[in-house]
Amino acid sequence: MSNKDPQYTIQEIFFSCTEKRYLSKESLVPEHGISHIYSGEVTVIEENKRKTFCAGDTIFFRRNYLANSLKQPAPDAPFKSISIFFTQPFLKNYYSFHPVKEPKGKSTEGYSINTARFWKNALFDSFFNSLWPYSDFSGPLSDDLINIKLAEAITILRTVDPGIDVILSEFSEPGKIDLEDFMLKNYYYNVPIERLSYLTGRSLATFKRDFKKLFDLPPQKWLIQKRLKQAHFLITEQKQKPSEVYVQVGFESLSHFSVAFKQQFGYNPSTLY
Repeated sequence: MSNKDPQYTIQEIFFSCTEKRYLSKESLVPEHGISHIYSGEVTVIEENKRKTFCAGDTIFFRRNYLANSLKQPAPDAPFKSISIFFTQPFLKNYYSFHPVKEPKGKSTEGYSINTARFWKNALFDSFFNSLWPYSDFSGPLSDDLINIKLAEAITILRTVDPGIDVILSEFSEPGKIDLEDFMLKNYYYNVPIERLSYLTGRSLATFKRDFKKLFDLPPQKWLIQKRLKQAHFLITEQKQKPSEVYVQVGFESLSHFSVAFKQQFGYNPSTLY
């Protein structure tokens, strides 16, 4: 069976505005993209590393990037950002008309960034300032307008960082990787099993078979146990609230987390805090 990419529906242009501190429940960036922060700050949490970006920063996210993000409003303004996503069909069409000038290598190992801060830049500032008025537009943006803005965005991105072509013009599927290493690093991200199998270079059936052989448990059961164990540590050792922990360890809701926690340990997580 082939390793097919699970399809995601994604807006190419996305406006974000929040007045409260917010930990995103989405852990996967399915397409390459750039985000520009207008006010507030966002902390990107990847494994045990944290990177904080603030107003004026423009950030690049690589396709299939796994991380959690914490959005924090400014003292006198809500968190505001615009994100642009370059889908695979768009990029394939773009590079058919704009071939990479330098020969590509056989892999992207020499340019393996996941996120990169592009410091305050006049080109990015001008571009995103031209986009913000569209946030007040009540109807959907036309395909023609979206494609024009996407082409402008990628032109600026390639101007600021010519080496980005190595990533954007790479369309191969993920190769088979070490399953144990990948899962131990990424078990707490809220990502479907189908996407995890794809990211490890396996069909869903092969992923489940390899997983059971390696961990002696089905993927879903193993994930719940690992996430609950991590949650227990965060609550007891780092004194975090259950209401903050459940998203960090990949649960969709506090109620689901609380029920699973009690089933695992015999008591509610609230009794530990």
